[in-house]
Amino acid sequence: MADGTEQSPQKDPEDWVTGDEPMTSSQASYLQTLCQEAGEEFDQNLSKADASRRIDELQERTGRGGTADSGKSGGD
Repeated sequence: MADGTEQSPQKDPEDWVTGDEPMTSSQASYLQTLCQEAGEEFDQNLSKADASRRIDELQERTGRGGTADSGKSGGD
């Protein structure tokens, strides 16, 4: 970027080394909130990668998207 700040590209959840591990507690908490707002079922058995994709989907539907990494800790 011209102003000297660099943004690291977001790694696709498919490429995460730990993507098959259970979602983190932060992901679960945020995803549960999003599911309630969207009137969707919360699946507590999602992997980190699947939870990240679900968060992206529900953020878009609920209008909660804003930061690139909200609730998406765990990407390697």
